[in-house]
Amino acid sequence: MDKELAARLNKVFANTKANRLLIANTDSQDPNFKYLTRFRSGLFERDMLIASKNSLKLFTSELEYETALAQRLEGMQVIKAPREEAKRKAMLKKEIAGKVVGINANFMPTATYLRIKKEYKPKKVIDASEAFSKARLEKSKEEIKNIEKAAKITLAALTKIPQYFKEGITEKELARIFDSISAELGSEKPSFDTIVSFGKNAALPHHMPDSTKLRNGDLVVVDAGAVVNGYCSDMTRTFVFGKDERLEKEREMINVVKEAQRLAINAMKEGRKGSDVDKVARSYIDAYANGKYKGTFIHSLGHSVGIEVHDGFALSPGSNVVLKRGMVFTAEPGIYVVGFGGVRIEDDVLITEKGPILLGRGELG
Repeated sequence: MDKELAARLNKVFANTKANRLLIANTDSQDPNFKYLTRFRSGLFERDMLIASKNSLKLFTSELEYETALAQRLEGMQVIKAPREEAKRKAMLKKEIAGKVVGINANFMPTATYLRIKKEYKPKKVIDASEAFSKARLEKSKEEIKNIEKAAKITLAALTKIPQYFKEGITEKELARIFDSISAELGSEKPSFDTIVSFGKNAALPHHMPDSTKLRNGDLVVVDAGAVVNGYCSDMTRTFVFGKDERLEKEREMINVVKEAQRLAINAMKEGRKGSDVDKVARSYIDAYANGKYKGTFIHSLGHSVGIEVHDGFALSPGSNVVLKRGMVFTAEPGIYVVGFGGVRIEDDVLITEKGPILLGRGELG
């Protein structure tokens, strides 16, 4: 069996009591389908993937059969599912009847879950979503290289985007330009809808680009990500548009967030709890200038990144996750002042035995 596939199966099964895993795609792919198959093309709508501790079987339609065969990993079976519904049911029932079956309850529709219980007669169906999340938390070398490539693209695009700042350009226009730059640099697609916020809109962390026009003195937040081989990056930069020396508060906010991020990244070491790392950044912002910005950091410090841009775990005040080598988290402290504007600075950070590494900077070669 392919060594990477074997390692991934071992990690998932180590965290679940299931003896079979069943991944059922809908019109979109379950992220764990991509995690196990490592397929880079094909839709595989409504297909089913069944895994045991030492096997992986894909039941696919004739439409996707050749596409699957071309990407099949060593030790993986690709089976052309019969068109006849009765034969297809019998084939799948043979695989899971009487077994304890783990599903991704975060993805699988209730109707599919009920159909599996009724038609395929498993002994028990349990939620294995946390087992998948835990397995995906510690990345392999292959996964890290993909995230690194995606981060390089996003960082390069963020470096280029200020040259397109001009008075009167809209948030939507700048977001489209950013996505075009990212695609030209090699991104398969944005890892999420690119966020561009001008002025007062920057105080809204998840503001979606609209027709707001850029004005002199505006804070400009650009939050974006790329995808390479199915893996995401997620980075943010905040700029000040204009050279007016009176923009002291805007520049102060940026400097405070930069320092909070630097302190947090330095704390992102093996053995540290997520809540402790969050506290480092939050305490600095809250204490700055006798509490000038206390309470303005209104979200978690970061989240894990991988096949999904929010890949299962957070660095938050209540986070119990313990950092280990191979994990990739964002570090994105922010200050948000409603009616004025906001600042967020975000990087993707790899945890290693030697300390944190900022991805996208070329350290991985």
